[in-house]
Amino acid sequence: MSGHRFAGVYTPLATPFAADGSLDERGLTANVDRYLRTPLTGLVVLGSNGEAPQLSDDEADRAIAVVRAAMPAGRPLLAGTGRESTRATVAATKRAADLGVDAVLVRTPSFYKGQMTTAAFVRHFSEVADRSPVPVLLYNVTIYTGVNLLPDAVAALSAHPNIVGIKETNSDMVQVGEYLARAEAGFTVLAGSGATCFSALALGAHGAVLALAGVAPAMCVRLCTATAEGRFDEARALQRQLAPLAKLVGSVHGVPGLKAALDLLGFAGGAPRPPLLPVGPSAIDAIRDELVALNLLEAASPT
Repeated sequence: MSGHRFAGVYTPLATPFAADGSLDERGLTANVDRYLRTPLTGLVVLGSNGEAPQLSDDEADRAIAVVRAAMPAGRPLLAGTGRESTRATVAATKRAADLGVDAVLVRTPSFYKGQMTTAAFVRHFSEVADRSPVPVLLYNVTIYTGVNLLPDAVAALSAHPNIVGIKETNSDMVQVGEYLARAEAGFTVLAGSGATCFSALALGAHGAVLALAGVAPAMCVRLCTATAEGRFDEARALQRQLAPLAKLVGSVHGVPGLKAALDLLGFAGGAPRPPLLPVGPSAIDAIRDELVALNLLEAASPT
C-alpha cells in the first residue's frame, strides 16, 4: 500500500435527517463515533449515499464540520464536493478544505451529457485540482450520472500532482484494469461497488469506498485484506456471502435501502429526503434477513 496515501476501506456516511427534515447533527455524530470503533480506514461525507445532491451548500458545509469535529486527525476524512460547474466545484472544494477534510471526492458533472467529453473532463478536473488546497480524487459513478470517465481521461489526469486517485463505481473490470495499467505510479484506484469489490481488488485496486462497509465494516475490511494478502479463497467466500446485502443496499434499493439497514442496526438512518421514498416492509424484511444471515443482527424473537 506504500505510496498510496488514500488506500484502504471507507464508507460513505448516510446523512440522517430530523423529523422536520433538517440535518440530524446528533445522529450523524453518533454514527461517526460508532464507525470509529470499526477497522475502517476512514469516512466519506457527502457521497452519493450521503444524498449530497439533495443538500444545500449550507447543509453540506455543516455536515462536513460535524463529521470533522467527531473524527480524530489520524483517520482520513474525504468529502464529496462535485457540482455541475467548475466554478461551484472549486468553491465547494475550498470550503471543504477550510473545514479540515483530508481530500475531496469530485464526481463528474453530468447535466450536459453530450458535451461531457474527455477534453471537457480533463479541463474541469485539472482546474479544480489546480485550485484545491487538498488532494483530489476523481469520482466516476455512471449509475447516477449517465456519463463515464474514460481511461484516456484518467491517464491524463493521473499526471496532475494534486489528483491522487479515483473512486470507480462502475462494474466494468476492463475499465478498472485500464485505469490501473495507464495511470501514473502512486495513483490510487478505489472500488466503489460492493457487488464487484473482489474483482476490482483482485485486479489491483488499492481499496474501496462502499455503502456496504457502512453496514458490514469488519467483513469488508477482511475482504480487502484477504485479497491484498493473496488469500483468494477466503476473499471469494466473503464476496459471495456479502453479495446479496450489497445488492439490497446498492443497485436494488439504493440510499433508502442503506438507511433502512442502518435503522435495523441501531444507527441513525431515518427517512431519505424527497423525492426519494423510503423502502416498504417487504424490502425491510429482505434486508433484515441478510443482516441476520451475516450475523450482523440478532434474529428477532417471536412476539
